[in-house]
Amino acid sequence: MADRITRLNPTSLPDTSAIGYAQISIVQPGRMAFVSGQVAGAEAVAKGFEAQVADVMRKASAALDALDATTDDIVLARAYVVDLDEARLGICVAQINAFCKGATPSLTGVGVAALAGPGLLVEMELQVLLRD
Repeated sequence: MADRITRLNPTSLPDTSAIGYAQISIVQPGRMAFVSGQVAGAEAVAKGFEAQVADVMRKASAALDALDATTDDIVLARAYVVDLDEARLGICVAQINAFCKGATPSLTGVGVAALAGPGLLVEMELQVLLRD
């Protein structure tokens, strides 16, 4: 599957490969899945930001399993973070890198004022290239 997605970090853009993502992902024609934003459950919400990120990664993994996909098949991951700052960004990047296990999808982080429910601090959606 990885040969159906080409990852680029052109010299005209910052090289983000060292921090675990590609600036550009080029996808060959195929079926795509769009995974709705995943948020933490109540137990993780009560434990705070790092626990919420871990729960979101667990749910993203479950979504990939349901699609018979791996992190190599992710074209784009988009994370929304309430009150995004350097500390929260560091936690997110570290956990996303661990979740991706060496895969380097395109990644966008978006700082937001709030998410859809009380206490929610992080949400992640995925665009995934499906296998034939």
